[in-house]
Amino acid sequence: SASADISNGQVIIQKNSGLVQFYLQAGAYNVMTLGSSYFSTGTFTQNTFGALPVGYLEIAPTDNFNVQIGKLPTLIGAEYTFSYQNWNIERGLLWGQENAVNKGIQANYTMGPVTASLSWNDGFYSDRFNWVTGALTWAINKENSVFFQAGSNMGHTNFAYSSIATTPLQNNESIYDLGYTHTGANLVVTPYVQYTSVPASAIQALGAGTRKTSTFGAAILADYSLTDKISVAGRVEYISNSGTATDGAANLTGFGPGSHAWSLTVTPTYQDGGFFARAELSYVTASMQSGTGFSGTNGLAQNQLRGMVETGFMF
Repeated sequence: SASADISNGQVIIQKNSGLVQFYLQAGAYNVMTLGSSYFSTGTFTQNTFGALPVGYLEIAPTDNFNVQIGKLPTLIGAEYTFSYQNWNIERGLLWGQENAVNKGIQANYTMGPVTASLSWNDGFYSDRFNWVTGALTWAINKENSVFFQAGSNMGHTNFAYSSIATTPLQNNESIYDLGYTHTGANLVVTPYVQYTSVPASAIQALGAGTRKTSTFGAAILADYSLTDKISVAGRVEYISNSGTATDGAANLTGFGPGSHAWSLTVTPTYQDGGFFARAELSYVTASMQSGTGFSGTNGLAQNQLRGMVETGFMF
């Protein structure tokens, strides 16, 4: 089916100098994700992070150290939350295992080529402050860098919070991302791998199964500039869900225990000053238990082909 909506209608106000700084981002937004259902922008904004999705106070006593407190962007993942921040319109399969915005406090420190961040927060926007996340990036040179990111629920959050943003199983996970970024004259490419696991105790408490369950994912994101106004972005992904349909494993990916899924996304973009227009074609296919699916009118299709167009102004 076809539909039209606002993907982003936001205003950003910030002060990024001096000892006391701040960042405020307000408006309406939508986050479309591969293999997932579509929500209207109004429904998504209301049931995720609200009209002020990101907002924090920053204390920066030096140029290489600062502390932030408030509603913070996640430290985890190679993709950002909002479509205008990314090469692709839709978020990928691996992004579905990562949190997006959390409430908490974060310290950031830079020493030469190394940047480190550590945060205490509420994970998947759960209002339970039992998560710790961290990120470490090493800039090898101007063109190459490596990153390691990790996060974990240090306890158990045994409730289903009423929000699209708070997925109870993922809110009890441990997650690890390892990746590399190459930035060339015309090409930027980021391959990375991801591992997550949810303990049996949390899965049992949520009534989602009986045993520890994990996911493994790998992705390559790339963007190639054909001219100063035209570029083409691509993303290839793979993700698996451990277990089988009968051994008590939980469904972490949406494709079921024992499943494997792949995705391919291509996004050509035209940008001239503040104006941009881009089209996107994405394909997802999954190896799942017979009689199950994730798309289609009856929900039993095991593949999904989706086309999107996004245009607007950034100023």
